[in-house]
Amino acid sequence: MRLLDKIRACNDWTADDYVPFLLSGEPLGWVRRDFADALSGRAQDFQLDAAGLSWHTAPAGFAARSERFQRILSELIEDGLISHRHGEPYPVCAGDREQTRFLIDRAAAPYFGVRAFGQHLNGYVRTANGLELWVGRRAADRRNYPGRLDHLVAGGLPWGVTLAENLRKECYEEAGIAANLADRAVPVGAITYCRSSAAGLKPDVIYCYDLELPAGFTPVCTDGEVAEFFRCPVEQVLAAVRDSDDFKLNCNLVIIDFMIRHGVLGPADRDYLALVQGLRAPLP
Repeated sequence: MRLLDKIRACNDWTADDYVPFLLSGEPLGWVRRDFADALSGRAQDFQLDAAGLSWHTAPAGFAARSERFQRILSELIEDGLISHRHGEPYPVCAGDREQTRFLIDRAAAPYFGVRAFGQHLNGYVRTANGLELWVGRRAADRRNYPGRLDHLVAGGLPWGVTLAENLRKECYEEAGIAANLADRAVPVGAITYCRSSAAGLKPDVIYCYDLELPAGFTPVCTDGEVAEFFRCPVEQVLAAVRDSDDFKLNCNLVIIDFMIRHGVLGPADRDYLALVQGLRAPLP
């Protein structure tokens, strides 16, 4: 396999399979056509026409829209159109989080194809033999990607917390990293991708961080999401990304980005420019 295949896998979707999700004519997401057809039967909330699927009865104002959409979501779960509620509020926005129009539950975001935000942290150690990355294995009871490899710290970015606050929380919950150590994490950019999933479309933004850890540091999961941790030479991690499907899909992109920035991958690689460009795919 090629590393470029992992980027392509995270950007696998066909626009013809979706229609825009609109609020007052503003596109906020993309809805799979069969899901749009089902929602159009709920004329008290949604209207499907040539422009797309409109939430035509949305009340005015952020709070009122958010409260009403939560009631709609409960009805859609009862009707079996949405699988479950995650319990984390995500912003529904046209661009960045400051453009939020209302809140949606994290589990429902792909059904409406709205932009989602997350944070991934590369925890690494400098050794006499080169860089090593801490890798986690997801617990077997995870709803998504059970038993697959993951970053030392990775999580979604819910509404109502800053990036710094959320990163501290995720660092402690997933790896037992104290706040004073978590605050040393360096923001190193963001990756974007858009792909079809079982629930719908995922146009995602991941804020990336590097955290150099002391050689004697050992992560400890405090929330049960990680079954085990281990430390690997970066070349071994890169080989796992390239030659297997062991990692959770979007972790591959963050790891490729780390390898490029730290010189493990360079211009001599035949796909170098395509990799660099592919990590920042334009979002619909």
